[in-house]
Parts: sequence; structure tokens; C-alpha cells
Amino acid sequence: MNKIQVKDKVFELFLTAEAIDNAVSEIAIKLNEDLKGKNPIFLVVLNGAFIFASDLIKKITVDCEVSFVKLSSYTGTRSTTMVKELLGLNEVLKGRTVVVIEDIIDTGITMAGMIGKLREMEAGEVKIVTCLFKPEAFTKGFTIDYIGMEIPNKFIVGYGLDYDGYGRNLPDIYKIATS
Repeated sequence: MNKIQVKDKVFELFLTAEAIDNAVSEIAIKLNEDLKGKNPIFLVVLNGAFIFASDLIKKITVDCEVSFVKLSSYTGTRSTTMVKELLGLNEVLKGRTVVVIEDIIDTGITMAGMIGKLREMEAGEVKIVTCLFKPEAFTKGFTIDYIGMEIPNKFIVGYGLDYDGYGRNLPDIYKIATS
């Protein structure tokens, strides 16, 4: 499908499932090399990153743990600029290699809040992984260690990304139509 409707908005095809899978495979190759012997814990940021994390973690060959944290800074199509922690961490992270898996980093507000929380918990090494990155929107100074694809600052849905909860189930990624 080249165009779809999600709620009251029309979206057009932006990234195919095949292109996404290729990017995920490239990240997995790098992670497997970089994390050898480190026994990392992967922290998946819900809700959006669940599909990306599932595809990525299936390609990880190093011993690891997986846990989840639910954070949010969006309402509709706009960032609220405030991070709400909705589901906290239960694991002891002191001294651990922590790999945070995020679906998309645009302004960086959500991830900056997460990094602060991990520092408070005395995590050892912290690595940031994102499927998608919007450099035009990025306003923070932290390093993103693994980026699947850089994209323009357009609102998108699919592959776990949503518009008010809808569109997450789409295997491709669609951007909001301009016409």
C-alpha cells in the first residue's frame, strides 16, 4: 500500500519492511561484536520499540538479559517536552552494561530522561540503540551509539510507531502525507 489512513490522517509509504530489516541486521552485527563477554541487559522502551526490539534481540548472539521500561513524551503528533515514567525498572543495574533500545529519537527528551535515571542507578556502560533518528529535531547532547536509519523530521507510523495508539501493527513505515 502506498497510502493509508490512520484515524483522521493520511500517510504515504516511507520505509519498506525489507529496508527496516536490513538496518536491524546491521545494528545486530555491530552489537554482537561490541558486546562480546559483557553480559548486557537490554532495556526496551515501550510501547513503540517492542517490534524493533523483538526483531533485534532475535539476532543477538551474546548472553544477555532483556527488560522493559515504559516512558512517554508524546500526545497525538507532538512532543509534550515532559517525560512521564509509566513503568519502572526492577533490575539492579549497578556496574552493568545497559543497552537501551528505542524506536525513534527525535528531540532526545525521552532518552535524556532515561540516561539520567540510569546514571542514578549507577549503570556501568550505557549504549543507546535506535531504529530511527531525526537529526533535524535532536536538541540534546548525548551520543547515540547505534542508529538504524536517519530520517527527516516528519511524523511517521508503523513498525511499532503510532498515532494515538493506532498504526503500530503496520510492517512498513509511513510518513504523514503532505498534500
